[in-house]
Parts: sequence; C-alpha cells; structure tokens
Amino acid sequence: MVSVKKIYKAVETTDGAGVRLNRVFGYNETPEFDPFLLLDYFASDKPEDVIKGFPWHPHRGIETITYMLKGSVEHQDSLGNKGIIKDSEVQWMTAGSGIVHQEMPMPPEGKTEGFQFWLNLPSDEKMSDPKYGDITADMLESYKEDGIEVKVIGGSYKNAKGPVQRERLSVNLLDIELSPGVDFEYDLTEERNAYVFVFHGSGVFGVEKLLVESATAIRFNNSGTLRISTEKGIRFILAEGKPIAEPIAWGGPIVMNTREELRTAFREYENGTFLKHK
Repeated sequence: MVSVKKIYKAVETTDGAGVRLNRVFGYNETPEFDPFLLLDYFASDKPEDVIKGFPWHPHRGIETITYMLKGSVEHQDSLGNKGIIKDSEVQWMTAGSGIVHQEMPMPPEGKTEGFQFWLNLPSDEKMSDPKYGDITADMLESYKEDGIEVKVIGGSYKNAKGPVQRERLSVNLLDIELSPGVDFEYDLTEERNAYVFVFHGSGVFGVEKLLVESATAIRFNNSGTLRISTEKGIRFILAEGKPIAEPIAWGGPIVMNTREELRTAFREYENGTFLKHK
C-alpha cells in the first residue's frame, strides 16, 4: 500500500493580465513533479476574476494543456489556429521550438472552472516543430463502473484511451470522480512520478487514511496500490509521468536546459527571429 509523502495546498495568485487562480505547484517544486512543471486551477463565478485573460505571449521547450470544466476560452496562435475551448474540452499544445499565442476567456454566463498544466519536454524535443490540438468533449473516452468515472485526458486507463499519447514520458492524465461511499484503487510504479489534485469534495488517502479536502495536491512515498475512499464524494486529477531528470533553466513562459538557451530564446523573441515555423 502507498503512503502519503507530502501535501500541497493551492495558493491564490494572479497571472496573465490579472487572472485570479490557484497555483498548485510551479517553479519551486519542479524536481518533485518532473516531468510536470506547473499546475494552475481556476474557479470563479466573478467575470472580473478571469476576463483579462492571457494576451499574446511566447512559449518554448514545453507543452501546455488547458482543460476546461466550465466556461469558454478563445485561443489564437502563430500557427494560424483559432478556436474556442468549451465545457469538458482540452487544448494540448506543443510549443517546441517556439509559438506565440493568447488565451482569452469569453464573457462568462456562470462559473469559469478549469486547469492549465505545463509538461516539460526532453532536451532533444525542445526545438521540435510546434503543434496544436483541439480536443472536443466527444473525443475524451471514459471508463465507468458503479460509482466511478475515469475520464482520460492523456494516456490510458483500462479500456479507455486518451486522445493524446506521450508514450516516451509515460504520461497519464486522468479526471476521476467517485460517488459517496465508493473506494478506488490505482497501482503506482517506481518509474513514474505521480500526484493527485482534489478539486471537489474530499477523500481518505493512503495507508494513513489521511483526509484530504479540495484545492489540495498529494504526492506519495512509494510504488504499490494507492487506495482512496470517500464518504461524501470526490473529484480529482490523477497525473503521472516518467521523470526527465535533466537540468532546467526556467524564465517565465520558456523552459530550456541552460541559461544560455534561455537567453537565446528571449533575444530571438526581442529581435523577431523567435518563430522557427512558417
């Protein structure tokens, strides 16, 4: 059985042009969550909290994954893509050698809720061609049994396969909901870093039977079976991936391996040679 190693309470902050969000982990925790770099969770029914969005900005060396639960975000980028990410939809973008984009929430009619994950790229993929993918709700496969629903954003779970496969990093990205009174088990392996982020309800985790409330992430000590139970119901993200274990040079929206690569990226952005694609 797996035990709980550390708990991370999401911290309220702002990013972009003033979007209020909860940062679950980021720069200071990078080695602990490798290959994941960052997780932001946003949930608000106040338009002023989100409407200023994330105006045009560059990325290089990473992938960004935006998963909307409620609300809509308009996306545009330097590849010429333009679209709207709506309820239960995903944008999975490989910045690679460089992309410039913006993500602007549409005027909300109710609550806006969702996530953004940053996934690191290995050194030999950091300057790969950028890619963009819109994943609609009907493309997300789910595994269901009594009181359990596992929606697969990336990777796989039992007979459900996600629309994006990052096999080299062994990434699984799962949205899991348990009904009240249900137990759930998941096998963790030594070769992957894994974490859970609870965003609705509460549950009991690990051999310690530790009660974890919403807006909280958990990492685990060892491989084996992770057991989760809930009295009132719970919904959480379960993410895992194989650590890259390479040096990281991180400057704002750009993550490379050396400070020189980082300086080159920002110099190119300033002089107009940042984009390597047509």
